[in-house]
Amino acid sequence: MKRVLLVGNPNVGKSAIFSRLTGIHASVSNYPGTTVTYKTGCAKIGDETFEVVDTPGTYSLDWTNEAEKVTSDLLDSGHIVINVLDATNLERNLLMTMQLLERGVPLIVGLNMFDDAQHKGIHIDVPRLAEYLRVPVVPVVGISGFGIKDLAQQIAGFAERVERQDAFTSIHQHSPSEKWADIGEIVGRVQNLEHRHHTFLERLQDASTHPAGGLAFAVFVLLVSFAVVRAIGEGLISLVLDPVFEGAYKPILVRLSGTLASKPFLHHLLIGKLVDGDIDFVQAMGMLTTGLYVPLAMVLPYILAFYLVLSIMEDIGYLPRLGVLLDALMHKIGMHGFCVIPMLLGLGCNVPGILATRSLETKRQRFIASTLISIGVPCVSLQAMVFKLVGDHGLGYVVWVYAFLAAVILVLGAILRRLIKGVLPELILEIPPYRLPGFRATCHKLFYRCRGFIYEAIPLVLLGVLLVNILDYIGIFEFCASVTAPVVSRIWGLPQEAILPLAMGFLRKDIAAGLLVPLSLSLPQLMTASVLLSLSFPCIATFAILFSELGWRNTLKSIGIMVLSAIVFGGLARVLFAALAS
Repeated sequence: MKRVLLVGNPNVGKSAIFSRLTGIHASVSNYPGTTVTYKTGCAKIGDETFEVVDTPGTYSLDWTNEAEKVTSDLLDSGHIVINVLDATNLERNLLMTMQLLERGVPLIVGLNMFDDAQHKGIHIDVPRLAEYLRVPVVPVVGISGFGIKDLAQQIAGFAERVERQDAFTSIHQHSPSEKWADIGEIVGRVQNLEHRHHTFLERLQDASTHPAGGLAFAVFVLLVSFAVVRAIGEGLISLVLDPVFEGAYKPILVRLSGTLASKPFLHHLLIGKLVDGDIDFVQAMGMLTTGLYVPLAMVLPYILAFYLVLSIMEDIGYLPRLGVLLDALMHKIGMHGFCVIPMLLGLGCNVPGILATRSLETKRQRFIASTLISIGVPCVSLQAMVFKLVGDHGLGYVVWVYAFLAAVILVLGAILRRLIKGVLPELILEIPPYRLPGFRATCHKLFYRCRGFIYEAIPLVLLGVLLVNILDYIGIFEFCASVTAPVVSRIWGLPQEAILPLAMGFLRKDIAAGLLVPLSLSLPQLMTASVLLSLSFPCIATFAILFSELGWRNTLKSIGIMVLSAIVFGGLARVLFAALAS
């Protein structure tokens, strides 16, 4: 099977073209020997099937980080390379094209965002550009699908990979300054500009990066995001999932409970404890009750809502602007503004958030970012439970939990910045123009993220509930509660039984938060426990990624910081939230 590589700068729309060529059938793999991921899929073009690879975005083949090195290495495995360019920024993108031509790869140029270029008054003579580059150039619009058929026809008609023979490759093997001279000459001859007035989106772009107005806009976006996530999550729970569980599923469990009445241990594992002779899905703690209700009816609705909002912000192009806007603040905690993006990804799951830190230039930044994500950035599963448990008392209390965690990140980051020596490079980040997100691409992204949660969460939740029931049945947790009482009760102000949820956070945060319900905690205790579940040990998957990214020594340092932070900031949270609720 021939391999087609999609290569280009970040934010040029490679993923949209990949989705158009392959549909939804794609897989994500780690490049051997690294933690860098890339997507692969199959495209049926004519009578032939091609393997399509969406490589990590890179500005240059003269790699400066692991992701760029992977893209450079993958070039040797491709039969056809599609160099995806941003038509609105032709001059900057052509440097990659020059380097690919020098490598002698069989090349097709996909001139993406062609519609945006025309809207901005940028007119590109495509045949003349193809004549200068001596390779096929196809104007495309990944979001709408314009030009994808022409691109597929070029792929189908491309010959087997041959040795470098194009005269262009020998003519233009020059120094970087000479390359830019060639690029300037090409752009000057194939591109014409005409004056036009700014659109609403362009005015919004300027406003959202303004030092003063941009901050107000960011606060507005975050507040609206919170409101949308809660509205969608609560709507799905009350209108769809609760009626299904209560009306259709519960009668089945009631009959099963009667059947298992003579087998108390099995009833304890599968159904759990009955509350006033009835099944309470939250408090029962059975594998078939709480084990299914928590991930599907309490967590999944908020996860779907969160990933929908995050996908829209990603596709619109707001996240890079947020990074630029917060660059000065991030410098105060030992990182530059790009670290905002891994942290926002960490709000979905800490694992991809930590993996995203591999694009940072220094080990110092990667350690600080990974540690802060593990401590102060709650994953979406934990957020779902916070919205459910704390949000029932009012959205304002949820905001206080997030504000406290943000303060922890700032304080702890400032301390780590002083303690950990090293160089902090300046921010170099591509800011794409605002674009309306494509419905299809957003749905695909939402589908994959929610599917990944279901595949991962349900087995772990069931396993967690099983372990909790077994340990509770033999009395292990009573011993653990007595040993940890000085910290749990005296410093954090929680009942001794809270050690069970906090310990279960190592397996799954939503399980842990769900175990708080039977304890009948007060509002300040719920808020404190929510903070502690974020500050204390992350889940086992995050630990594994920390170990692979940081090594065992730095992972142990990070664990020590987590323990100390949980004790200190947990005590502060108890005092603050008690005063707030009084």
